[in-house]
Amino acid sequence: MTYDYGQWWLVVLNILLFGYFIKEAFKPRTKTDWRSFGAIMAFLAALFAEMYGFPLTIFLLTSYFGSRFDFSHNNGHLLNTLLGQNGDPHFSFLHIISYILIIGGIVLISHAWKVLYEAAKKNVLATSGLYAYLRHPQYL
Repeated sequence: MTYDYGQWWLVVLNILLFGYFIKEAFKPRTKTDWRSFGAIMAFLAALFAEMYGFPLTIFLLTSYFGSRFDFSHNNGHLLNTLLGQNGDPHFSFLHIISYILIIGGIVLISHAWKVLYEAAKKNVLATSGLYAYLRHPQYL
């Protein structure tokens, strides 16, 4: 059985590349800055280890499922695999719903951001648009 994971050279390359650009843009100087930069680097390490190394969820589930599933890249979409859906998971019902939610979230944030920007320019509290109903539309 071959896995599409285990590309650790990509993990290291991406951590170094993204870390370099973040460090150059962020330019940490104080102890607090370096601590924040360390937290960002820890996030990058976890992110790229999950993307290219081996996902923790699959690692934990292999002890339960054993070799019942082929943990290829497409089967890394665990919900599709566990529900027995075949085919490309990127065009499954669940993925299409997630695309709609992501696009809806981007539209929501862009509308809320316009209201917030105008309120900040006037130095007033944002109370119109989505802010008339929600205090933090971005969190929705």
